[in-house]
Amino acid sequence: MADLSSLPLAVGHMIGLGALGSCVGIGIMASKYLEASARQPEMMEAMQPKVFLLAGLLDGAFIISVALGVWFALAAPFAG
Repeated sequence: MADLSSLPLAVGHMIGLGALGSCVGIGIMASKYLEASARQPEMMEAMQPKVFLLAGLLDGAFIISVALGVWFALAAPFAG
């Protein structure tokens, strides 16, 4: 892989799609949590730790994607 002209495009897609997926996932999860807590307020305390755990996992996937994108952009591991 001597030609690295498409590397910035690939890194941009990696970071952008990771951010988009994380934001959409957290938005859907938060809306479902609010809907469930409105229907059954007594379950709110039991669901809250699960929501924060899933939010951390979704953010973790995005942070890993950013780290890999920065690594590809700065270190150029395929340059030779």
